[in-house]
Amino acid sequence: MSEEWVQHGKVRAREAEGLLEITVDGLTTQAKYYKPLIYEFFRKAWRGSRPAWGEFAVEIAMDYVGEAPWLDLDNLAKAILDAIKGYAFHDDAQVARLLVERRPGERERITVRVSRLG
Repeated sequence: MSEEWVQHGKVRAREAEGLLEITVDGLTTQAKYYKPLIYEFFRKAWRGSRPAWGEFAVEIAMDYVGEAPWLDLDNLAKAILDAIKGYAFHDDAQVARLLVERRPGERERITVRVSRLG
């Protein structure tokens, strides 16, 4: 994985060897907050690879400190998939494997990993 992160505000991303990794610093209980935030990052700052066809695996992890926030993970996944559509892949129907988890961590953030299958 390349150590060269591209950052814009609370969002940063990097890619290497077929893996796109995106992190968003901080948490909110409003999943709809993430879609425009990530979309704006890709529109303004991202100059990486173009969307591709084929099947993809997406892993979304919400790291929290203290008590777990009240946030529906399915809403978080939908907001993030909508935000990266057109940048990682053409349509979220291309996602063949999806893992979404909430876990205790050292800092509050969302981590997204996108990789091609096959």
